[in-house]
Amino acid sequence: MTDTTAGQSPAPVQASAQAADPARERLRRWRLVLGGDQADGTGCTLSGRDAAMDGALAALYGKGDKAQTGRDRSAGLGASAPSVARWLGDIRDYFPSSVVQVMQRDAIDRLGLASLLLEPEMLQAVEPDVHLVGTLLSLHKAMPETTRETARAVVRKVVEELEKRLATRTRATLTGALDRSARVQRPRHHDIDWNRTIAANLKHYLPEYRTIVPERLIGYGRAAQSVKKEVVLCIDQSGSMAASVVYASVFGAVLASMRSISTRLVVFDTAVVDLTDQLDDPVDVLFGTQLGGGTDINRALAYCQERITRPAETVVVLISDLYEGGIRDEMLKRVAAMKASGVQFVALLALSDEGAPAYDREHAAALAALGAPAFACTPDLFPEVMAAALEKRPLPVPDPA
Repeated sequence: MTDTTAGQSPAPVQASAQAADPARERLRRWRLVLGGDQADGTGCTLSGRDAAMDGALAALYGKGDKAQTGRDRSAGLGASAPSVARWLGDIRDYFPSSVVQVMQRDAIDRLGLASLLLEPEMLQAVEPDVHLVGTLLSLHKAMPETTRETARAVVRKVVEELEKRLATRTRATLTGALDRSARVQRPRHHDIDWNRTIAANLKHYLPEYRTIVPERLIGYGRAAQSVKKEVVLCIDQSGSMAASVVYASVFGAVLASMRSISTRLVVFDTAVVDLTDQLDDPVDVLFGTQLGGGTDINRALAYCQERITRPAETVVVLISDLYEGGIRDEMLKRVAAMKASGVQFVALLALSDEGAPAYDREHAAALAALGAPAFACTPDLFPEVMAAALEKRPLPVPDPA
């Protein structure tokens, strides 16, 4: 929390004093971090905006401290919607958006505030982000009718921001991959890949004419004419995969918008639900999921396997932490069978920015032995992973942390 508090601008008089006294500024930062217990040792007294910031931090992070007195930090959110709404407004004033999102997540986890998100007033006060969407999706079956439209608006805002960030690069990367995988040897003039054609015909250079006479033309296929590849996104919707479900739904909608890719989106726990017909709106996809419950990867892969009609042109992406509740050996046999038939199989332990996830290492090793390495993938890397799968080249597996 040190950088968080240090990055804020207190009252102008305080700011000028702190700039003139670096030692006092360090004490101020430590005071905000330590929370004012008698043992903090700073001897620094806060006032004005700094005191208000400290109060917002104390309301959340003071809970669980030992006996406190006087100005000691203590929890103060209580369980009422008005006090929480005021606190949400305060932290948006004092801290940047990225920090607000972390504090909101901590408030939900530490103080059990998830139930308050069922109230429209609360939803209007929060800072929308991927983690909040995951929480709303886990609660949406219990939402009263008056809250559902507000919740959809919050989810839609996050989805639209993600699409702006990810869609253009994803389409550009995958269109290039599809074109490269569809090169033809007798292309029309406007379909010629000149760089590869020149490289392939350098031996036919005529010095007297200072030109190359190509004997072989290399060109791109016409990607827009027909479906070239089929992509199946098979997504584990257990509670730990919430952020991955959000990102995968957005990517599914982007892939579905590309005419040369046929996209199927399947979510599963112990049951399997095909949400392909809702891919034109990722918000509908998200509200069609049911976060939580068990996991049966084998059943989900069986469903996907039955619907593969062109194995050599199909990419199956399993997004799961691999904690299998179904039949492990059958799951691995299905993966082996799909790969043997020509399917490109990609196993992602997570599709999020959250870092290394918890996962079943034994199952990950078993998949790697089948030639399907399992790894966590950030949303920014996902287009490159898909491009490699479409072109049937080695996947850009990130180095383990």
